[in-house]
Amino acid sequence: MSNAAEAGLYPAIIGSIFLIVLVSVFTFVFGVGAAIYLEEYAPDNGVLGTATRIINVNISNLAGVPSVVYGLLGLGIFVNIEAQLGPLTYGGFGVGTVFTAALTLSLLILPIVIISAQEAIRSVPSSLRQASYGMGATRWQTIRNVVLPRSLPGILTGTILALGRAIGETAPLIMIGAATTKFSPPAGLFSKLTAMPMQIYAWAFLPGEDFRYGVVAAGVVTLLIVMLTMNSVAILVRNKYQQEAN
Repeated sequence: MSNAAEAGLYPAIIGSIFLIVLVSVFTFVFGVGAAIYLEEYAPDNGVLGTATRIINVNISNLAGVPSVVYGLLGLGIFVNIEAQLGPLTYGGFGVGTVFTAALTLSLLILPIVIISAQEAIRSVPSSLRQASYGMGATRWQTIRNVVLPRSLPGILTGTILALGRAIGETAPLIMIGAATTKFSPPAGLFSKLTAMPMQIYAWAFLPGEDFRYGVVAAGVVTLLIVMLTMNSVAILVRNKYQQEAN
C-alpha cells in the first residue's frame, strides 16, 4: 500500500487472531500435559529420575533462547524438511502459512507455559492429594478433580504472559516467510498470512513520513489495544476459576 490514507490493519488483525487462537490451543494442551507428566508421573529416582531432572533443566534453558532461533527451527521443521513416514510424505506446511506460524510461535512460548504450569501444580499442597487417595481416588481422578482446579489460575497466568510475548514477535515470522503486506485475511489454516507486528515492521521502512510517523504509530496502538483486550479477557477467565477454586 503506497498511500498512507488507504493503509489498513484488518488482514493483519485477522491473521493475528488466527495465530493467537491456534497458539493458545497448542501451548495449553501440550504445555499443561507435559507439566502434569513431569510433576505427577515422571519418576524421581534412578536413571529415569536423572533423565527427568535433565529435561527440567533443558526446559528452563529453552525459555531464554532468542526468538530468531525458534524462527530458524520452525523454518527447518515446518517448512524445509522432507521426510518419508511410511506411505506418507512430509514436506512441511508451506512458507508463511497460518499453521506454520502457529506451530513456530508455539515452540517459542512452550517452555514458559510448561515452567509456569509446573510451578502452579507444585503449589497444590500434598495433603490434598493424600486426602484424595485416602478416599479411594485414582491418580488421574486426583489430578483432574483436585490438582488441576486449584492450579488452573496459576497455569492461566503463565499462559497469558507467554501469549502476550507471542503476539508481539516479529523475528520468527520473518524467518518462516510470513508476508509483510497482505490485502485479504487468511481463508484457512494453510493460507498465507500477515500479522500486526509484520505489517508495522513493513510500514516502518517506507519512505513517506505519513507512514513512519502516522500509520506506524496507529498500528502500534492497535496492537497494544488487541493485546490488552486479549489479556483482559484471559484475566477475567482466570479470576473466575480462582474464585471457584477458593
